[in-house]
Amino acid sequence: GRPYFAKKVSFQDDSRAKLVAGINQVANAVKVTLGPKGRNVVLEKSYGSPEIVNDGVTIAREVSFPDPEMNVGAKLVQEVANRAENNAGDGTTTSTLLTQEMVNQGMRILAAGANPVSLRKGISLAAMKLASEIKSLAKPVKDNTDLLNIATIASGSKDMGTIISTAFSKLGEAGSTVVEESQGLSDSVEFTEGVVIDRGYISPYFVSDASRQVCELNSPRILVTDRRISSLDEILPLLEELARSKSSLCIIAEDVAGEALSTLVVNKIRGTLDVVAIKAPSFGERRTAHLQDLAVATGATFITDELGFSLNNVKADMLGNAERVVVHKDSTTIVTSSKYKSAIAKRLKEMKAMYNTLSNALDKKKMKERMSALGGGIARIKVGAATETELKDKRLRYEDAINSVRSAIEMGVVPGGGATLMYLACQSALKQDIINACGDDEDAKQGVEILYRSLAAPMKQIATNAGLDGAVVSSKCANKKLGFGYNAATGVYEDLLQAGVLDPAKVTINAIETSSSIAG
Repeated sequence: GRPYFAKKVSFQDDSRAKLVAGINQVANAVKVTLGPKGRNVVLEKSYGSPEIVNDGVTIAREVSFPDPEMNVGAKLVQEVANRAENNAGDGTTTSTLLTQEMVNQGMRILAAGANPVSLRKGISLAAMKLASEIKSLAKPVKDNTDLLNIATIASGSKDMGTIISTAFSKLGEAGSTVVEESQGLSDSVEFTEGVVIDRGYISPYFVSDASRQVCELNSPRILVTDRRISSLDEILPLLEELARSKSSLCIIAEDVAGEALSTLVVNKIRGTLDVVAIKAPSFGERRTAHLQDLAVATGATFITDELGFSLNNVKADMLGNAERVVVHKDSTTIVTSSKYKSAIAKRLKEMKAMYNTLSNALDKKKMKERMSALGGGIARIKVGAATETELKDKRLRYEDAINSVRSAIEMGVVPGGGATLMYLACQSALKQDIINACGDDEDAKQGVEILYRSLAAPMKQIATNAGLDGAVVSSKCANKKLGFGYNAATGVYEDLLQAGVLDPAKVTINAIETSSSIAG
């Protein structure tokens, strides 16, 4: 018969002890990376070279145990780190540390006979109130210096911070930032301005610069349509009109094929008409939306049957304009004219409103891509390194720092270095309000106490990693004004807000919410 695999069922203290042991093992490996003096962790790989990383979620994902009960604890910490990564893109180590602190305190109280359901209720209530309080304490990002400080702290490098802040200050909120591998040893940033499409020329015969394999058009007219162009008769009147005026033409269509394509290629080779044809990006409804974006960005009339336009009737005044179009094999950059700036801004406003109504993750991602393509172009950060191991570590640091900067722009900043959580831990009036909201449930009040006692953990750990006694450092920073803390990078007790030691409010809120969710 079929083999029978027994499930091990354990209860009470036996089950909890193994669970906590798993959580502690993972958290202990992760928390040594916290702060400017945090250590790196070496991860062995079953294939390839080992990784040396400083990224909480990457370390947590690699830990597993032969004991299945300990492994459950490890998986819970991985869930915390993954949630922190998905929601805010950074703060995974802080989330893991808070989870460990709350779980260990909670276990002691459970051993004394507390009700776990009530404890969870108290932790959740306190987390909700503290998240709201952090929102009210957040300050908006003022200038490039704030961006530089956030990126430097998140990446642990002033040079990385400078590159990231340069990218964001030039592109603004709507821009997109991507991290790529460089051929050299140094890091650099390149900017692609205007609208970027992930489609290239339909035929290599459109190439105008053979050495670079690109087609470049200066001040071209732009035809934007969702039609498939195969018949020459459909576009012949338009081509004749443009040939007479010596204008170049960029066609963005569902496809260009057959007689129409061969005529365009022949005219290009002969020098009668400087032209390039590109397939429209995306598919289905999203393709139509992309084409509408391009029409707005270039001032073109969108030629579609739905609006009653046919290709035969297209006149030159229905075409759009651009300062420059650069077409590669698999990407196109349209440098837009400044006269369409207000139309693009209006379109972005509409898209942002639509983005806020979307619930589907894929739809939101695609909308974000459209906003990035239309609104701010792209900064390509090229990462250089001597070895594959160093390259992976640097890429992870860059990605964390980019996510941190995005979070800061979105919800503002609060003092870093664990100072905000330490400040909240000392706000007795707020704590009393939360305890009062628990009513007569004494165990729920204990839950509030658990979260409050855990808030000092990040500051203590940053100090410990810097070689100091965490308890001494946190006691020196207790009951001080918002922002006062220990700057582990310089070894000075000071106002961290003034010193530029900043954390994105979204990352701090997310750390409290995810850790309390799993710990509860």
